[in-house]
Amino acid sequence: MYGFVARQPIFDKELQLLGYELLFRDDDHNRFPNIDPDEATSRLLSEQHLLYGLERITGNKLAFINFAEDSLLYQFPTALDPSKTVIEILESVHFSSELLTACRELHKQGYQLALDDFTFHSQWQRLMPYISYLKVDIRQNPMDGLAAKLAELKDFQGKFLAEKVETMAEFEQLQQLGFDYFQGYFFARPEMLKHKRLGHHQMHLLSLIAEAAEPELDFDKLVQIMERDLGLSYKLLRFINSAYYARSKPIQSLKHAMVFMGEVELKKFIALVALSNLAEHKQPELLKLSIIRARFCDLVAKAAGHTELQSSAFLTGMLSLIDALLEQPLDHVLSQLPLEECIKQALLQQQGPLGQPLKLILDYEQANWQRYEDVADQLLPAKTDIRALYLDALDWAEQLQL
Repeated sequence: MYGFVARQPIFDKELQLLGYELLFRDDDHNRFPNIDPDEATSRLLSEQHLLYGLERITGNKLAFINFAEDSLLYQFPTALDPSKTVIEILESVHFSSELLTACRELHKQGYQLALDDFTFHSQWQRLMPYISYLKVDIRQNPMDGLAAKLAELKDFQGKFLAEKVETMAEFEQLQQLGFDYFQGYFFARPEMLKHKRLGHHQMHLLSLIAEAAEPELDFDKLVQIMERDLGLSYKLLRFINSAYYARSKPIQSLKHAMVFMGEVELKKFIALVALSNLAEHKQPELLKLSIIRARFCDLVAKAAGHTELQSSAFLTGMLSLIDALLEQPLDHVLSQLPLEECIKQALLQQQGPLGQPLKLILDYEQANWQRYEDVADQLLPAKTDIRALYLDALDWAEQLQL
């Protein structure tokens, strides 16, 4: 069986990506967090770092990794690159002189340390000179009392990081309170208060996405659309010239490029390029997450033996954040797209043959391992290496240049 690691993004005040916290799950036990924390960390590092490289999972951003007491005392983190790693001291760790010595030594070696689920208890004061991040669970610390708690730490030289941020409104409120970094999928939640009217350019891009959902593509019609938009033509040629496609002959025309790609891959490209233009002024991680979901849903459909659904599965994953991109209710956006009912059902209710792959990636992202296990058991053959599918999706998203 396989171990898994999910990642949750961490942003600064400008919504620039700082790194990811890595969330562990062991498929043999399926009991995390009941699995011993030291064993969890050991397995995560041996399976993900030694076999695959953490930088592949984090895209060369910082990796925030949980360490329990014994791992810290025995200096287990020193197997990692200090420039790419933040050592999170779990909330279950008890303060001791041995812990203080271990953290002082790790700090001396260049590691950044974080206190996870910080409780504002005075016992941690002696550790503060070696701490770079204090992580505060805002579900356990109500907003109305946070300002006073943070004021007590006015001499702290590190950064405050808010965990479990779920909405943009919370993100803005936490900035006012003095937090520096923010963890969660709040950036993927649409703000529905504006109900902005979609512009002509956005409608044009949505029509392209709708074209990708057609059972059969009209190549001549697509050539006409591409020829009117130099940017789309350039992106098509750059996409087909990427390492993803191995060619022995040069591409001679736009239609040649489209025919070379074939309907299945061309549909993916149309959805990708249209969504990338819609995301032009949005948080880049939003587009990347859409692409990861699209690729993952595509691969899951194939692994499940539903090759006829791959294009639709890809489109379902790609459109799963369209409401956040357009700041519109999802049902309103979908009402303007002539999509198959099974795609709409998947996006709105996570049901049907296309809803299952989407549900799988959503549970994976959030490390909802029990729900993930239930979906995986129903959907995929027992020996499917879902971790490999997820890593493939991460790699694919990193390689694309849209």
